[in-house]
Amino acid sequence: MATAGKVVSPAGPKPASPGALRVLSLNLAHGRKDALNQMLLNDEDIKRNLNEVALMLNKTGADVVALQEADGPSRWSGGFDHVALLAGQAGYPWYSRATHAKSWLFDYGTALMSNIPFSEHINHAFQPTPPSLTKGLTLGQIAWRPYGRKDPVHIDIVSVHLDFSRDSVRAKQVAEVAGLLSKRGHPLIVVGDFNSDWLSNASVVVELARRCGMRAYQPMAEDLATYRSSGRRLDWMLISEELEFLSHEVLPEVVSDHQAVVADIGLKAAYGSRPLAPQSSASRCTP
Repeated sequence: MATAGKVVSPAGPKPASPGALRVLSLNLAHGRKDALNQMLLNDEDIKRNLNEVALMLNKTGADVVALQEADGPSRWSGGFDHVALLAGQAGYPWYSRATHAKSWLFDYGTALMSNIPFSEHINHAFQPTPPSLTKGLTLGQIAWRPYGRKDPVHIDIVSVHLDFSRDSVRAKQVAEVAGLLSKRGHPLIVVGDFNSDWLSNASVVVELARRCGMRAYQPMAEDLATYRSSGRRLDWMLISEELEFLSHEVLPEVVSDHQAVVADIGLKAAYGSRPLAPQSSASRCTP
């Protein structure tokens, strides 16, 4: 299930630096900020928390925002669409929200918001994994025009959320991601809550990077933790070979139990002027 729309706001994000695409990823934690559970909050508390997220987005000026644990209208988190509210408050004209888990109590999944139009968006729920709730991804394609480039670059950006409880389930989900992406050949950015770090046994971050020929920013760094309660780096950005990291930062604002990650991503000089034809499916990702 997806919701897409165009929202007008007078206070849009500040632009990224010339030549860069600024991407931000955040597990939104159902709008509860650092509270124990969203069901302990009323709708005004949650709207206040989301307003803090919107202020952070305005300050960072991200072009594309990837969200996880992003709620549609849900009894447990205020009864309104969190992504639609954020898009309006932060001034993102285009957004896509996917429902991966739904019951009488909740409706949530992943989402993308962008100040560049989506030429395509895909919402994919992973195979059910009881007793844990279903996870999935949202893919949006944008036509990005780097500074000084005549032709736009079509980029697939993915917001993904993997299972928190079992290595075996995460491994199957990464295989689903790779299978979906193997059918596409555009430059690729995959971001989100992987519930895995680089050095863990059976790291799904390493596995997806290997399958799709992608890389992370300083994967062995010890000062880029994103999950505050454990001090682990669970939120990642992976980019394909045509792209490079110009900057990468874990933001200090406390707006969730996860820290937001923001990066400026550029097109490598070798690809600066020549057309970027889609790769063959076999060369992008190995299913």
